[in-house]
Amino acid sequence: MKGLIKPVRLKKGDMVATVSPCNGWAGDQKIRWKYELGVSRLEELGLRVIAAPNSMRGSDYLSKDPKARAEDIMWAFENKDVHAIIANVGGNDSIKIIPYIDPKVISDNPKIFIGCSDVMNLHLLCYHSGLASFYGDNLLTGIADQSGWHEYSRKWFVKTLFDPSPIGKIECSNEWTYEPVDYFDPEKKRTFYPNSDLEIVSGSGSVSGRLIGGHTGLMELEGTKIELHAEDYDEAILFVEDIPEFFGENCIRNFFEYLGQKGILLRLNGIVIGKSDEKGSFDARSEIIRQIVSGKYSCSVPVLYGLNYGHSSPACMLPYGALAEMDLEKRSFSILESGVR
Repeated sequence: MKGLIKPVRLKKGDMVATVSPCNGWAGDQKIRWKYELGVSRLEELGLRVIAAPNSMRGSDYLSKDPKARAEDIMWAFENKDVHAIIANVGGNDSIKIIPYIDPKVISDNPKIFIGCSDVMNLHLLCYHSGLASFYGDNLLTGIADQSGWHEYSRKWFVKTLFDPSPIGKIECSNEWTYEPVDYFDPEKKRTFYPNSDLEIVSGSGSVSGRLIGGHTGLMELEGTKIELHAEDYDEAILFVEDIPEFFGENCIRNFFEYLGQKGILLRLNGIVIGKSDEKGSFDARSEIIRQIVSGKYSCSVPVLYGLNYGHSSPACMLPYGALAEMDLEKRSFSILESGVR
């Protein structure tokens, strides 16, 4: 795995830029209230917030102009007044902006970059540019939740981004929800349900490794400038987010077959899968994973399921490149170092 630069920690008074790399929902009139709610919650932490120049121009404009979205990313990294950057929302279109972003702008201006889902493509660009970025809530999802910014999510946001000491053990949240985010009704609150502990899918013992990952769309990036090569997985812990359209049984089968065929399973030290945003058991998908990992490829790599991050809520934050530990006997997951300096 590449050596990555840790960005400087946040402190009160710092400025956060909001960007729209995937789509322009944040600027749409019917959704603007949710953006403003997210901004107010960042301001409650003592942060100042600025919208990137094109980020609030709405869906119609930004869907037709990936270059404008890319210009916002470079503007935010180059702006000396900006200390952190957060994506407004995910989507399925961020891949189109990658050709327009100069990686040197990122490597020359290392700073906190946050997002999840389709924002993975930007994280991988940061990774190849030598920057440790943060897989965490987008502004319009967890932070601007109508039920409130969940204390679990808020706690890990603050711990990970404001505190230069080791992040430590990440306990599972007491509650979670698989209900989708409502972007249109300010009164629509999601129901939270009792959560469970981490589940052992396969393997045993305790392992450590540096964090890398995203979602199963990783296997679709071959031939692009942001693809991960086999050596990028060496002795790493791979984190895999549950995205509904990329996490059905067939997708799980295809993804783990991909990891096996490419020799990645044998390079990894561990795999941690995010809590599903679907109601029901993970057992059927666990069985598919075991059939492929320990069955077909005779691999002993440990696999844990159920860490709170990704599409379900609440969510912790995972810094790319940070040293983490999986202890299957204790069913625990810890990040052994800080994400910031």
